[in-house]
Amino acid sequence: MDNQAEVREFLTSRRAKITPELAGLPAGNRRRVPGLRRSEVAALADLSVEYYAKLERGHLAGASPAVLEAVARALRLDDAERAHLLNLARAADGSDVLARPRRRTGRAWTARRSLRWVLDAVTAGPAFVRNGRMDVLAANQLARAFSDDVYATVGNQANLARFQFLDPASRRFYPDWDLAADIAVAILRTEAGRNPHDKDLHDLVGELSTRSDAFRTRWGAHNVRHHGTGTKRFHHHAVGDLTLAYEGLDMAAEPGLTLTVYTAEPGSPSEEGLRLLASWAAMRQPLAPHSDD
Repeated sequence: MDNQAEVREFLTSRRAKITPELAGLPAGNRRRVPGLRRSEVAALADLSVEYYAKLERGHLAGASPAVLEAVARALRLDDAERAHLLNLARAADGSDVLARPRRRTGRAWTARRSLRWVLDAVTAGPAFVRNGRMDVLAANQLARAFSDDVYATVGNQANLARFQFLDPASRRFYPDWDLAADIAVAILRTEAGRNPHDKDLHDLVGELSTRSDAFRTRWGAHNVRHHGTGTKRFHHHAVGDLTLAYEGLDMAAEPGLTLTVYTAEPGSPSEEGLRLLASWAAMRQPLAPHSDD
């Protein structure tokens, strides 16, 4: 699958974010483009203007690691952006084939019994497994109760991005909705660079771009990020406000999947909120369906 447009738009968007002052260059007069000129990026990367222009037109195939590192430094890419550039280059020359997550065919992915045991052993906080498309594939009881609105949405298929952009309930669930939306799109954009041949991801992006202006605008920004740890605020319809820390762990036995666990600060109102949520979940009959059944 040709990723020249993705490469072109990513490099152009990163160049537009770097001001001459930030790069240590004189601002000068009569700038017709935001950020740096191609010639300035080429000079900073110690490349010819012609060669950098070729890269920015989307021709990353064959670019050496040294060239990619030089471009990353010139554009002041952060760790997530640098990894994204390297993924785009691997996809461009086909060297990403062995690194792609194994594509399972024939039936839906099912969590191993031992993985379900691990999830169920986490009783103090929501724990769930998702893929790079933000499909929730398996979850413990507290996560299913925590994401009650996500499971309740008809046609959502337990996808966090669909919930974020297509369900009005998400604006209640995420008090910091814009920040949560930025993160969701950055995760999908990162996955698109890492696994550009995922048809289901392309279909999801097409659906959200068609149905959500907020998604389409963010997708065009080409922002990426590592989403491994942090703190988020939520508002659950049954227990109220929660401020939770999270840790996301890549699963070595399941390439492309992430185990995420949310927890609250000990002694905090949010810890009490999670206890109330656990009681609420235990009393509900029936519980929200298991995504991995």
